[in-house]
Amino acid sequence: MATSVGAQVQGGPAPASPLQRGIVKMILSGCAIIVRGQPRGGPPPERQINLSNVRAGALARRAIQNQPDTKDTPDEPWAFQAREFLRKKMIGKEVCFTVFKAPQGREYGTVYLGKDTSGENVAELLVAEGLATVRRESIRGTNPEQARLCDLEDQAKASKKGMWSEGGSSHTIRDMKYSIENPRNFVDSLHQKPVNAIIEHVRDGNIVRALLLPDYYLVTVMLSGVKCPTFKREADGTETPEPFAAEAKFFTESRLLQRDVQITLESCHNQIILGTILHPNGNITELLLKEGFARCVDWSMAVYTQGADKLRAAERSAKERKVRIWKDYVAPTANLDLKDRQFVAKVMQVVNADAIVVKLNSGEYKTIHLSSIRPPRIEGEEKEKNKDKRFRPLYDIPYMFEAREFLRKKLIGKKVNVTVDYIRAATAGTETGPLPAFPERTCATVTIGGINTAEALVSKGLATVIRYRQDDDQRSSHYDELLAAEARAIKNGKGLHSKKEVPIHRVADISGDTQKAKQFLPFLQRAGRSEAVVEYVFSGSRLKLYMPKETCLITFLLAGIECPRGSRNQPGAMPEPFSEEATLFTKELVLQREVEVEVESMDKAGNFIGWLHIEGVNLSVALVESSLSKVHFTAERSAYFKTLQSAEEVARQRKDKLWANYEEKPTEEVDQLSEEKERVANYKPVYVTEITDGLHFYAQDVETGAQLENLMETMRAEIAAQPPVEGAFSPHRGDHCIAKFSDGEWYRARVEKVESPAKVHVFYIDYGNREIVSSVRLASLPPAFGTRALPAQATEYAFAYIQVPQDEDARADVVDCVVRDIQNTQCLLNVEYGGASCSHVTLQFADSKDDVGLGLVKEGLVMVEVRKDKHLQKMVTEYLNGQESAKSARLNIWRYGDFRADDADEFGYRR
Repeated sequence: MATSVGAQVQGGPAPASPLQRGIVKMILSGCAIIVRGQPRGGPPPERQINLSNVRAGALARRAIQNQPDTKDTPDEPWAFQAREFLRKKMIGKEVCFTVFKAPQGREYGTVYLGKDTSGENVAELLVAEGLATVRRESIRGTNPEQARLCDLEDQAKASKKGMWSEGGSSHTIRDMKYSIENPRNFVDSLHQKPVNAIIEHVRDGNIVRALLLPDYYLVTVMLSGVKCPTFKREADGTETPEPFAAEAKFFTESRLLQRDVQITLESCHNQIILGTILHPNGNITELLLKEGFARCVDWSMAVYTQGADKLRAAERSAKERKVRIWKDYVAPTANLDLKDRQFVAKVMQVVNADAIVVKLNSGEYKTIHLSSIRPPRIEGEEKEKNKDKRFRPLYDIPYMFEAREFLRKKLIGKKVNVTVDYIRAATAGTETGPLPAFPERTCATVTIGGINTAEALVSKGLATVIRYRQDDDQRSSHYDELLAAEARAIKNGKGLHSKKEVPIHRVADISGDTQKAKQFLPFLQRAGRSEAVVEYVFSGSRLKLYMPKETCLITFLLAGIECPRGSRNQPGAMPEPFSEEATLFTKELVLQREVEVEVESMDKAGNFIGWLHIEGVNLSVALVESSLSKVHFTAERSAYFKTLQSAEEVARQRKDKLWANYEEKPTEEVDQLSEEKERVANYKPVYVTEITDGLHFYAQDVETGAQLENLMETMRAEIAAQPPVEGAFSPHRGDHCIAKFSDGEWYRARVEKVESPAKVHVFYIDYGNREIVSSVRLASLPPAFGTRALPAQATEYAFAYIQVPQDEDARADVVDCVVRDIQNTQCLLNVEYGGASCSHVTLQFADSKDDVGLGLVKEGLVMVEVRKDKHLQKMVTEYLNGQESAKSARLNIWRYGDFRADDADEFGYRR
């Protein structure tokens, strides 16, 4: 930067102005300065003053860009030293001066340091140091001031000062470097060590031109971590300042322009050098933020070496005071009370990798989203691959399961500190566009033991940080820590940023799949207590479990209790009293907790039945103790029966919830009724149509057989007259329809499962058999032939007093025997007692009246299930005698003796 001062006007100077004052803003050269006056409602006025009667060398000038004819001009000898002498002497100091204008329009004058002419004369100082020469040719008359300048010059020559010194002046010319070939390497070579510099120009509040010493690199530096309002260049070349742009520029200029500073060059972004300027009086970056002249910038905050938290604190201070650019600022949580912004809560559920459900001290449940992070998601090709299959985000999205498990193990059931950062307003979404609808979200920083959960998640590469618009203030209060954690995860190749193969979770969901459940049942029964994680709670006694060792999902029903049912189990009906309370109780106790389960059996829908333990607590017992469930008669066969009975007795005594209206009956009356109750033998003729693999069977009532035959004949005649349109019926689970069996005839059926149009699972309601058919073999059931006209004729039953072997081969033998003896034959049936899924009955051959179940016992194909009901003891004794007979003869399952004492588990049996 250089300024050449022309010769003083010939003929003597114009009249001088009255004495004026100002602050020195900038030294243009050894004989030209810019003085800033007093502000009057706007930016302070500035004027350039050229020192009268003296001349100094011109500073180096860079060639004009895009003009190839121009060349770089080097310093004239002693030009930089003259400028430096004045800069160190005058910058930011108050001066007084008198000026007059030459015909060319330039202002010349005499400048004094201080408030009046008693201060040092700047021109005389320069001449005395040998840094400027006197313009003797312009001197007229005998002016004492001009004569003094000449005397000072003569003295400098005699003393060999400055330009009058011996040895040449080449060492006073700088080797200026206006460009850097590789800025990134240049910045890296300095290793973020402070470099001495002079600020030569201020473009905006946060962009300066600096001369790096001692090598004279002239570089443009942008302050790391912040951005000030700027001057926008219009099409016509004019610049329009954004609000507070001029004020921000003045703030930086008045403190840094031509000051000695230290600069830490921190990074290089797209050829722009980022750095921090340190002045003895403070850090300009923090001052700009604190005074509301700048805002934090995320992309460059990461390279700021002085502590990003200081910048955030300074910005926060300006926001709170609503100064300058923040004058209209409204905090994201301004409408929240302190108790709603910060609170302690217990984590009840991990909804997703970025959301949890907490329970407040008031008992209220609240969903909290972790601020500023995004959970793992699937995009591109992987998204297309998952379109054709049942999509399960937890297992199909890479690292989603790991993220959920990390949060579950760290947070479930524990108290955390919640600090609400912002509340994201609800979005309505678009009908035709890609934007979905979202409810209002409370976004917060969740800490436990001083650890920021979101930061821990990001540092392991199990979540990414959301990038915001610069003016979006709704973000985490620890946003910089999140960015730093993500940078570490990327550098170390953690989780989502790993270049290794993505982990695959092959989890079999056997919920409701009877065939798969049958395959898993023996293994789970032999395993005893198995580890599991409660994934979902449908009701107080119905849960979905993830079995880590078996990598499968199962539906699990609590054994031994009768829990109130919700409306889900009774479509169109009201939920039973206390069903919601029971569900909530189970959720609070076991949801997403690690538990142990004992599988005992399985129902016809493929749901496993057994006992669930958490930290030594039996969930069935806990529900009974809390008066949210009653003991079911099936518990009599379990080892927990006495515990359940005791728990129920305690609950009855409290008389709350399910027992609120309970009145205990006299013991004598109960005993009398028990004694009077006897087994009722009321056999009716039935026709056995189907035998299941679990030794249940379906039978039709012989009395209504004629009605079924008439209905089928009429229905088939109508179908033949008006054949259904192939493919017109769209099957859904639970629909009643007609299906064409493999014999080519149409039968009434119910849809149990739809895998695809080619695989529809149907149940023939009048015969009890099942089949997988194509949807083209299905049609709507005419209303005249529905279940109102004639109820489903196939009824499911189980054999009373017997226990089916769990060993697959032994069970297959007994099923084959029963199929051979009674399927598609008429028998006599008597209901003995109820069961969880169907009635338990005894069956007799129609001709011989022999008991079918007793025959199986005597042949050693099944074991006896001992019932404690007094009125059934006669039958139980008869069955036990038959079992002893089979054991003595070592028939079938008894061929190796009584296996139940010590090796039952080995052979797949359970008592």
